[in-house]
Amino acid sequence: MDILIVGGSGFLGYELARRAVAAGHAVTATFATRAGELPGVRWLPLDLRRDEEIASVFRAARPDAVVNAAYRKADWATTADGAIRLALAAGQYGARLVHVSSDAVFSGADVHYDESAAPDPVTPYGAAKAAAETAIRLCAPTAALARTSLIIGDGDSAHERFIHDLATGRRAGVLFTDEVRCPVHVADLARALLELAGSARAGVCHLAGADAVSRHELGVLVAARDALDASGLTPGRRADSGAPGALDVRLDSTLTQRTLRTTLRGARDFLRRAEH
Repeated sequence: MDILIVGGSGFLGYELARRAVAAGHAVTATFATRAGELPGVRWLPLDLRRDEEIASVFRAARPDAVVNAAYRKADWATTADGAIRLALAAGQYGARLVHVSSDAVFSGADVHYDESAAPDPVTPYGAAKAAAETAIRLCAPTAALARTSLIIGDGDSAHERFIHDLATGRRAGVLFTDEVRCPVHVADLARALLELAGSARAGVCHLAGADAVSRHELGVLVAARDALDASGLTPGRRADSGAPGALDVRLDSTLTQRTLRTTLRGARDFLRRAEH
């Protein structure tokens, strides 16, 4: 399969590209400012705000499938408008589209959200993601819309780096005990997205981990895995901080998981410290 990974130089995009190459796919990946260094990948610059650049990438790549893992939290033009432009181009070139969305489309008022739940975002980023979802459902009804949660790796995600900085005293801050999500391992998520890219699954899919954990519990799990002193992880309450955003958002991935070979492990599983 010829696959185009938009946002290939990001944390998720890089893992997608790496696994796609290993699986024998012909891979083109895009970058905003700096190309990746992954062997076997053709790297192309792309600004999703520019129609002509999107068209140029599609002409060069001629993909069978596109996975959009690109976003800029503070940039509606990329996260919403750019995603819609990409979906229209995928349709024009006859490419299968898998669009990566987020649990940020939910307010947390209902806590538990399955694939049928309607977005009710409370942040600009969530609103941009929700707008992209709505437009893509209408203009590209065969596309898969893959909502996910906090993406964790083996020490190299932004969330893990923040936890390391707190535990070692390099930064000051707190980890909220009342902000709950369903973290997913980047390897599991990449496998699931590539599986979706090779399928005919359409509509909303939930690709989150099996465990609901607070930011503080996640920090403690990461610290235990990486042999850090968890006493440096100060607990706090987001509700008391005045920080915007949803509190408890738990993506229910049960329905999607029934159709996938890939198992989406929970944080208590993939962050378990290896026995020596």
